[in-house]
Amino acid sequence: MTDVLIHATGVRVTRSGRDLLHDIDLTVRRGEHWALLGPNGAGKSTLLAVLGATAHPTAGHVEVLGSRLGRTDVRELRQRIGHVDPRHRMLSPLTVFETVLTGLTGTTDLMLRWEPSAEQLARAEQHVADVGLAARRDARWPVLSQGERGRALIARALMAEPQLLLLDEPATGLDVAAREHLLETVDALRQRHPQLGSVMVTHHLEDLPASTSHAVLLRDGAAVAQGTSDEVITSSAVSHAFDFPLAIVRSEGRWAARRAA
Repeated sequence: MTDVLIHATGVRVTRSGRDLLHDIDLTVRRGEHWALLGPNGAGKSTLLAVLGATAHPTAGHVEVLGSRLGRTDVRELRQRIGHVDPRHRMLSPLTVFETVLTGLTGTTDLMLRWEPSAEQLARAEQHVADVGLAARRDARWPVLSQGERGRALIARALMAEPQLLLLDEPATGLDVAAREHLLETVDALRQRHPQLGSVMVTHHLEDLPASTSHAVLLRDGAAVAQGTSDEVITSSAVSHAFDFPLAIVRSEGRWAARRAA
């Protein structure tokens, strides 16, 4: 079994005659946790969509979980990838537990005449507990806070036992306390699942979990720096990507940015 989860070479994505991404090379291995960083319009969400097999590159080659995009059934492939998107559309007022169960079917609602097995029910209970929502198990989606929704979506993504987890700005809209709880949850799940690989998109360094091992800095659709987080998330590299003088500090594993003096 290979340890390579994603292997992308020469990726370009063109829309309406404009390159949203170009010359992207990226390899993600088991146990690695990558951050995609950069200003608005840099191409972060476009790259995440390609890596999640929800968009195809205009040029280049992308292999995800050993399957080459363009030569595989992307519907089957997506079932092996966990997606966490705070903009997830919920059509029915499901409970936390029911929401987590929909991760088995990849749907936004419980499927008619579908009955999860006893093992699946037990696994859902465990994931709900692991993200700290056991006391909110039966609370319905409309009354959940944004932070609770984010943690429920992480538990939902884990139900498919993915090898790869993609997180699209999971801290969007959270207050400081909810953000910290969410990031603690992400750090804990990475420790519990050491073979899991992940890619997270964010605009803000403060939203990165301490377990972030690697990073890509994007600017105008190109990777201007990539490698281990300590090599990439530096004052000079981040300042270049954002075209703004920034001082980056790291304390207790977490990053913060401020304007450079």
